[in-house]
Amino acid sequence: MGEIIRPDQLHRLVKLALDTGEAATIQDAERLFAGYRLGLAVGPDAAASPTLQAAVLTALNASRRGFLGGVSVVGSLDVPLRVPWRNCRTLAEAVVDLYGKISPALDPEIPRIVFGDGDVGSAGAFVMRATFQGWTGGVVPLDDGRRLAERQECVPAGVLAGALGVSEAFQHMRGGNAAAGRRPVGLSLWRPEREVDWLEGAECGPLLTRLPTRAWLIGLGHLGQAFLWVLGLLPYAKPDDVELVLHDYDTLVEANDSTSLLTTRALPAEKKTRAMARWCDARGFRTTIVERRFAADFKVSIEEPNVALCGVDNALARAALEDVGFERVIEAGLGTGTQEYLAFQVHTFPATRSARSLWGRGGSAVSAESLVERPAYRALAVEGLDECGLTTLAGRTVGAPFVGAATAAIVVAELLRMVLGEQRYEVIDATLRALEHRQAVRVGAEAPFNPGWTEAS
Repeated sequence: MGEIIRPDQLHRLVKLALDTGEAATIQDAERLFAGYRLGLAVGPDAAASPTLQAAVLTALNASRRGFLGGVSVVGSLDVPLRVPWRNCRTLAEAVVDLYGKISPALDPEIPRIVFGDGDVGSAGAFVMRATFQGWTGGVVPLDDGRRLAERQECVPAGVLAGALGVSEAFQHMRGGNAAAGRRPVGLSLWRPEREVDWLEGAECGPLLTRLPTRAWLIGLGHLGQAFLWVLGLLPYAKPDDVELVLHDYDTLVEANDSTSLLTTRALPAEKKTRAMARWCDARGFRTTIVERRFAADFKVSIEEPNVALCGVDNALARAALEDVGFERVIEAGLGTGTQEYLAFQVHTFPATRSARSLWGRGGSAVSAESLVERPAYRALAVEGLDECGLTTLAGRTVGAPFVGAATAAIVVAELLRMVLGEQRYEVIDATLRALEHRQAVRVGAEAPFNPGWTEAS
């Protein structure tokens, strides 16, 4: 009998095959995901575009965590890196650093995402093109033929386009959504209402000349690291102007690699705050760490960042968001389960409903009673895992890193709108299963709020 898997080892996306019942064992689920492969084709025009490079790196970073058969990258990679990533100087170096496989050609049978004028491959295969214009980003099936202007740069739009391309490819591989890969998917981060036709390119937003400098990040897991991923790719002229409070009490575990964009298995099992502080230091950001659960038993001082980005799934912590003195809060949550894992909600506060009215009654853990009867969980019971361990394992949520990346692009766009004095959105509610049905509710007239800003390069 082999070693029984622990909850902190379970791959959060591979878990999908356990919970649907399609895999009889964890090994079966891992073999299934090992058959998922993806190709990224990068055109020569990406050499001069930070937005296209952000799209490529986001697609790679998110997809290698779910397409366990590997992510191959072809095209024009030996070019200067236009977005900051560690000590990498070229796009090729960043691709290798993010575990991409640089290849001379892509297998025509695997899904392909094209960036710029990259190799489009064989007719009839799954091929989608990532495209952007200003704050607008998305993906379009190759045979659709449409493409945005791709002239006005905006890195969060590139993050969004890369994440949506991976989402469509993953849904195509998984089946169950016949529309995946056959439809345009995108939105304007400047005007995310569903009534806005993103492919018209009219709501491309202003140039990014000012960037935020101060934020309090609550939670440094799936969403919190996605927030940092987007912030880190922004074109700061003076990164040391950025002051972040990193607030988390948890420790990195093996399973974090499956969802969290700044985690690898090579990182030691240490506090998330300390690992992320090192990453921020390397980027040039200044940090303060808080290693405790978030609760309404402290007050934010006037010297500290007074806008919070929250990415925790604890209802009691979310209920306390308005109780500690933040002037503004941007909160995001992800869906759970085999269907809702593609869903997300973004809230900003203050709002017509308070955080305490939404989450003040707390919340129960995800019910695992039905899941423990699935074949893979019963196989673990036969191997010796007790009922308590089974319930704990089943209760872990399914998580998809591309959903976190897309959500983070929307959250950071909210922060950017604050810097620019634009009205915010009280709620954005959507699912990547059908992004066209999203709901976005704008806040009424209010006094502008300045969270602190610095010049973009």
